[in-house]
Amino acid sequence: MKKATIQLESLTCPSCLQKIESAVKSLDGVEQESVNVLFNASKVKLNFDEEKLSIDQIEDAITALGYEVKKTQVR
Repeated sequence: MKKATIQLESLTCPSCLQKIESAVKSLDGVEQESVNVLFNASKVKLNFDEEKLSIDQIEDAITALGYEVKKTQVR
């Protein structure tokens, strides 16, 4: 499992948080319990299985919702 922190441009409302959380949790390879969307910091933290899913696919799911990814850190 890899840990990722994805910095977003900005989250403007609580429904944004819910949309992103649902989209990321629905991806095969994401550890659902690990998904944490930090509204005030505009960050998404999660664990994912890099054999099932790439960080690019996670970022694509977020950008498909209309949110801009600023920076991603994977450990």
